[in-house]
Amino acid sequence: MTPHTPGSGDNARPLALSMGEPAGIGGEVTLKAWLLRKELGAPFFVIDDPDRLTDLSQEFGIEVPITVIDTPDQTSDVFLNALPVLPVGRPVRTTPGTPTKDTASAVLESIETAVRLTLAGDAGGIVTNPIQKEILYSAGFSYPGHTEYLAALAKTNSPPVMMLAGHDLRVVPVTIHVSLRQALEQLTSDAIVHAARVTHRALSRDFGISEPRIAVAGLNPHAGEGGAMGDEEATIIEPAIAALANDAIQVTGPLPPDTMFSPDLRKTYDAAICMYHDQALIPIKALEFDQAVNVTLGLPFVRTSPDHGTALDIAGKGIANESSLISALNLAANMAVRRRRLVA
Repeated sequence: MTPHTPGSGDNARPLALSMGEPAGIGGEVTLKAWLLRKELGAPFFVIDDPDRLTDLSQEFGIEVPITVIDTPDQTSDVFLNALPVLPVGRPVRTTPGTPTKDTASAVLESIETAVRLTLAGDAGGIVTNPIQKEILYSAGFSYPGHTEYLAALAKTNSPPVMMLAGHDLRVVPVTIHVSLRQALEQLTSDAIVHAARVTHRALSRDFGISEPRIAVAGLNPHAGEGGAMGDEEATIIEPAIAALANDAIQVTGPLPPDTMFSPDLRKTYDAAICMYHDQALIPIKALEFDQAVNVTLGLPFVRTSPDHGTALDIAGKGIANESSLISALNLAANMAVRRRRLVA
């Protein structure tokens, strides 16, 4: 989208930004994103410990004034002059690069507050900074990741779908945070159809594509080579493609995974449905590591996230790249505008 002055046009509601893992780079990229606030499509507030962000700002030599807010509707009034922070209910203290389960409750509170405010209509959408799942697991977190947790908070009736979106490529893995062996066991025609239908709706509603084109990857080398390298294409993937075509969805495949991400073939579709996590994430991270955005489809609210992790190895060094967060904020703003126009 074309960025504009935050808060101008479309009566934009602010975006809720969760703090993510406090020992990672979330705080740093949040501060850097605010410095580029005039390039954003909507203002945002962050749900965090304001003292923590103030300390980070001073440590990195980043001049970011912090203003504590009580409600999201105060965001637009202060955003151009200060970073609005809605405080979590406890101090957050940690050492960069060294996560501790003592901060897990604050991390989860930040996410839960973002969901609550967005469902209530006080925020236009959610952007989540990356979490350190291992730390949350040690504190009793029982979900495979952000996506599944948000779906539980939203009480959705069907599984959400994860999309990674860049400037020139959008990919959707059918199976996500499981081992490759489990992914093969979980792959079904129904799962492919579900992912593709949700993706098709999102491309139309959230990305403004009037006639979305879906490409479906094969599972095996050369898409099975006519059964010589596996029969999953014939027994699982092709029936799914037939069902999608019966829904009048423009769909092609199964395409050989080793060629479908070439420059010429990428021009022939708007999103690629991939069979497992790395089949989707390797090409987009190779092509657009600093710009790709994680989007959760199938939720009753907009949710995006930077397509990178907590980067504990560089936390505290002041060198984290804020580009993916900027992209996530702008994509969330754009999606929120489109959804608002549909119900206006």
